Amino acid sequence: MIPKTDGIAASDSKLLDLLMDRGRATWAELAEVLGLSAPAVADKARRLEEKGIIRGYAAIVNPAAVGYGLTAFVSVTLDRPQHRSKFIGTLTKMEEVLECHHVAGDFDYLLKVRCRDTADLDDLLSNRLKALPGIARTRTTIVLGTAKESTRVPLR
Repeated sequence: MIPKTDGIAASDSKLLDLLMDRGRATWAELAEVLGLSAPAVADKARRLEEKGIIRGYAAIVNPAAVGYGLTAFVSVTLDRPQHRSKFIGTLTKMEEVLECHHVAGDFDYLLKVRCRDTADLDDLLSNRLKALPGIARTRTTIVLGTAKESTRVPLR
């Protein structure tokens, strides 16, 4: 379930904004910017975690620096809705699949994948993805360059 954040307090919004920019900042550093005590900031963050607004903390890794320089988007059409749960269950185990979105339009799902190279992508598509029951068709778009990629969520 996606948490509803329409009524988010301004101080919570500012804390979220700071954490998206400086996820490794200490409670004391965040407290100084927010004009609160470190325990108050830690308590606010804990409440945001409990509400499901903050889902976790992670390092943002440069994929090319660790050997995964190829990004592709794969559109997938399933031939029947009953294949959906097996498809999604299998995708959650594929490390190369970073995102899976159920979409409207010509395809059912849009996947963002990262691979080492085209041979790795070919293996993912031909031997693992297309081998799943219920895959009617796929369309793959290889990314040549990325002008913008962000983990930030707009908090207007």
